[in-house]
Amino acid sequence: MTETILANARLVLADGVRVGSLCLRDGRIAAIGEGASVPPGAVDCDGDLVMPGLIELHTDNLERHIQPRPRVDWPHDAAIVAHDAELAGVGITTVFDAMRVGSVVSEARSNYRKYARQLASELLALRAAGALRISHFLHLRAEVCSETLIEELAEFGPEDRVGIVSLMDHTPGQRQFRDMAKLKDYICGKHGLSEAEFADHVANRFQLRDRLGAAHEAATVAAATGFGAVLASHDDTTEDQVAVSAGHGIRLAEFPTTVEAARACHAHGIAVMMGAPNLIRGGSHSGNVAAADLAGLDLLDIVSSDYVPAALLSAAVMLGEIWGDLSRGISTVTSAPAAAAGLADRGRLETGLRGDVIRVRLAGKTPVVRGTWVQGQRVA
Repeated sequence: MTETILANARLVLADGVRVGSLCLRDGRIAAIGEGASVPPGAVDCDGDLVMPGLIELHTDNLERHIQPRPRVDWPHDAAIVAHDAELAGVGITTVFDAMRVGSVVSEARSNYRKYARQLASELLALRAAGALRISHFLHLRAEVCSETLIEELAEFGPEDRVGIVSLMDHTPGQRQFRDMAKLKDYICGKHGLSEAEFADHVANRFQLRDRLGAAHEAATVAAATGFGAVLASHDDTTEDQVAVSAGHGIRLAEFPTTVEAARACHAHGIAVMMGAPNLIRGGSHSGNVAAADLAGLDLLDIVSSDYVPAALLSAAVMLGEIWGDLSRGISTVTSAPAAAAGLADRGRLETGLRGDVIRVRLAGKTPVVRGTWVQGQRVA
């Protein structure tokens, strides 16, 4: 039997923050006590916050590690281990690693290659070998405006820990890049395209969407069911797009781009997830709705770190200040994502749940993770 007691802590519970202690035993939360006493052998948290481990539903961070520079492919095992350690260090104890499925291989300059199956196999092998610190699931980002989506989805099965499948449609002129000028800046800056090449790129994408989009969308919905995964939408912009999402049975909306879409999501019982960088930077880098605006309208439910892992906890603390309720802010990165992903065994400080917890000290308004425990074992 292994036991750790975190005492003299400010426990972030569902109904508020209270001074108390937390006992982790055999991988679970065994007991929750009250008061500031520190029993022999306990860890004196000296008034630090103790809260559930963070749950990340959508991060591109692994892609950054396997390709730290353009055209630089880093050894994947080393990249996965480094990614895992980084997340543990910023308090994330459960992650849904986002991997794109659906590639464009026919274009010379603005193509993107298949990679998800190989990377997923490497990650799962490391997990099976006990090399990873935190809990990993897969999040397949299904690009309907592509050439190879159906064959790539067919490479995965129920044994692959696919927890989320998101329907993405990056057809030019809608959703994330309604502003074609911003799309042009992004694509031309990334691939060095000329005016003529950008025009060809746009025409190619429209042709792909017209030819394969409907079949790809249907295949994605069917695949999520086959995996037993949560189906999510991506970059919904209009009420009509949200209605289509609801028709597919979607209950999680990633990064809706307008207030209209976020309101429609809530009307359909769809949880709204926004990016932590959007909140911290004060707006969307694509010119879409600001996360803070949705928070002010009570239209924000879940936060994702997206491309900056350390932003997840900072954003939750910031939301606690916006709402005047730290527990509510922390819930956007703990209990709310757990519920959206169908994980009933984590995301809250309750006896019997997984011993996934973190210790946090506030340096001014900046949260500093001082300890991370996964299934009762300290990993960072």
